[in-house]
Amino acid sequence: MSVVQAAEQMELAEPARARLEPRMNPLQAVQSLLAEGQTQDALKLIARLLPKRYAVAWACQCARDMPLPLEDKAGAALAEQWVREPDEPQRRAAFEFANAGGYRTIGAWLAAAAGWSGGSLAPATQETVVPPAEHLTACAVVAAINLMAGLEPARFEQRRGEFMARAMSLLGSGGSAH
Repeated sequence: MSVVQAAEQMELAEPARARLEPRMNPLQAVQSLLAEGQTQDALKLIARLLPKRYAVAWACQCARDMPLPLEDKAGAALAEQWVREPDEPQRRAAFEFANAGGYRTIGAWLAAAAGWSGGSLAPATQETVVPPAEHLTACAVVAAINLMAGLEPARFEQRRGEFMARAMSLLGSGGSAH
């Protein structure tokens, strides 16, 4: 996936999209946005350019450092289980948790990141497969990262920057989206 395609899928703001060039590698693209203070768009781009398992693992790693309530820890645990065993039963369990939680908590968004990674979004009893859009895992990761950073409103930008720094090394390792 190209940087430009990822930017379109994640609906980056026009000023952010204008900064991106097709020849940029993922790390250059994100660094360019960060240099211009376009942090939210940089976050969206990181989340989409990482392979899904990497993106979910990154969000779970960030959650480990946070003082989360038990329900959020349960959602994080389901997402981490999917990272370790990315099979349909693990994905379905994460999806069901997120769906039951109404996508209102950090744990629900972490679980959604794994739950939206593939398979079907239809009820388990429905035969017709309803695949998730390819960028939904990235959207859930962005929501989880922003909610975690928002746990300390006075340090929101600092925390989000710390979380993003962890993902930058993953981008630099040559990972690309699936």
